[in-house]
Amino acid sequence: QLQLVESGGGLVQPGGSLRLSCRVSGFTLAGYAIAWFRQAPGKEREGVSCTSANGYSPIYADSVKGRFTISRHSAKNTVYLEMISLKPEDTAVYYCARTRSNEFCGNPILPSEFGYWGQGTQVTVSS
Repeated sequence: QLQLVESGGGLVQPGGSLRLSCRVSGFTLAGYAIAWFRQAPGKEREGVSCTSANGYSPIYADSVKGRFTISRHSAKNTVYLEMISLKPEDTAVYYCARTRSNEFCGNPILPSEFGYWGQGTQVTVSS
């Protein structure tokens, strides 16, 4: 059964850091692009970062460039999102998603290109 399960969210103060994990099962990470999205209340889902099947040339939204880093660990079937210098505007539910069949990330990162989603993990940045 194909699954993506996020973890690692929580409450953090501005300037703090978190590492999100997306553990996948039912398919091989090496065959697909994986992305992180986020959705804040009342806002559209936003593509944050994407890693292609080969792990090269990750894509980042302008709002997170220099602060977020995406990586994949094939042996652990896990994709990570390392977040530093967090801001209150980073507060959202974060989702990981897999493309339907593409190995490469598009730019911008569009939800319509991803067919499989996790349940999400809440990130709250507040003092």
